[in-house]
Amino acid sequence: MSPFTPDHAESIAHHGEKSLLLLIRDWLGESTPPSPGGMGDDCAVLPPSASPARLITTDSVVLDRHFTAETPPRLVGRKLLARSLSDIAAMGGIPTQAVIAGLLPAGTRVSWLRECLGGIAETASPAGVHIVGGDLAESSSDLALNLTLLGTGNTFLLRTGGLPGDVIGVTGPLGGSLLQGRHLSFIPRLGEGRLLASIPGVHACIDISDGLATDLLNLLPAECSAFLQPQALPLHPDADAAASRSGRSPLAHALNDGEDHELLFLASADAWNPIVEAFLKAGFAAPHAIGSLGRRGAHPLLNGPTGEPFPHTSGYDHFA
Repeated sequence: MSPFTPDHAESIAHHGEKSLLLLIRDWLGESTPPSPGGMGDDCAVLPPSASPARLITTDSVVLDRHFTAETPPRLVGRKLLARSLSDIAAMGGIPTQAVIAGLLPAGTRVSWLRECLGGIAETASPAGVHIVGGDLAESSSDLALNLTLLGTGNTFLLRTGGLPGDVIGVTGPLGGSLLQGRHLSFIPRLGEGRLLASIPGVHACIDISDGLATDLLNLLPAECSAFLQPQALPLHPDADAAASRSGRSPLAHALNDGEDHELLFLASADAWNPIVEAFLKAGFAAPHAIGSLGRRGAHPLLNGPTGEPFPHTSGYDHFA
């Protein structure tokens, strides 16, 4: 059977990323445990009952999907590791070791690969990550790299755990990440993640990779909607520049562009001031309170002042 089909109804694009992941979890059956020991969070915790426990996450970069032939190879390598570092940050963990797998056409330039690995090495050293192995395979078409990252820690943040009344927080400005290459040069919020995991009252966390509008849905309890305050959303200057090119609002870019890799978290109202104080004491920029969780409404993402659904909340879907 060919792995490819011209029939959209038979393709993975028909399902979209979220539905496909649910199908994969079903197909794997008892071989995949529930989160946090299995699928469903930024990282899996191995084993979830151990202390200290181990984290594991994996990510890929593919030519003409995540970078182009004109992208400096050091930035390609940097992005490959930084994406997984951001997943570790969202759990409040400490990264430790990584392995890399490459699918490389035979015509790949040696100098390109050397520079790409240099970008990985430059990113690994300050994060305390050791590259301990991997695999190479020849590809007949696509150039792709995959990195699997391990981490450790005693206390982890999950996507679940949010409660009605929680404040929605974000660590930095959003939107327009592709415009000036911020999707290649972002700083994983490892210190901020570890700090959040240490503060009582922080209930859940995720890194913003697919867009605020998409990633926030992964934090919502079934009985809650997110009541966002539009004026409180921190807009990156790139969001304004992107809006001038696209004709969409800066807010729409902040909600949907993705690849900001800021941390999005839920915390009790009583914990908010201690969180801000702890961030400032540690030398981090103060996080932004952008809304709160309330009783489930007609839509999961609502405009707090008006109660109306937010427009332009599609986020990124890998197979859409």
